[in-house]
Amino acid sequence: MGMKNRSGGLVYSTDSGRMCPGCRQPQSACECKSESVVEGDGIVRVSRETKGRKGKGVTLITGVPLAASELKDLAKQLKAKCGTGGTVKDGVIEIQGDQRDLLVPVLEQRGWTVKRSGG
Repeated sequence: MGMKNRSGGLVYSTDSGRMCPGCRQPQSACECKSESVVEGDGIVRVSRETKGRKGKGVTLITGVPLAASELKDLAKQLKAKCGTGGTVKDGVIEIQGDQRDLLVPVLEQRGWTVKRSGG
């Protein structure tokens, strides 16, 4: 009975690939979500965190002044550089393991002010 009330937007098209269910445009030309850049103090922070990860540490990169799609591309490059996995959650790049020593110089080369923070 609940299936009738679902709006059911187009998700994939063989012509255009992934589609935005909101505006029904290809995701590359999505009109409903304007990508916003996370505004901060202009400092990229690299920290390490183990909370909620069964003792396994991840390196968190916050404050990167990029839109969501560019953030994913950067995360992909950083994961390849470190040779590990990772993800992007709520504008924060997570790289598996303690990769701070490797990531700080890479981020500084991009012209950002980088600070180590946290554990």
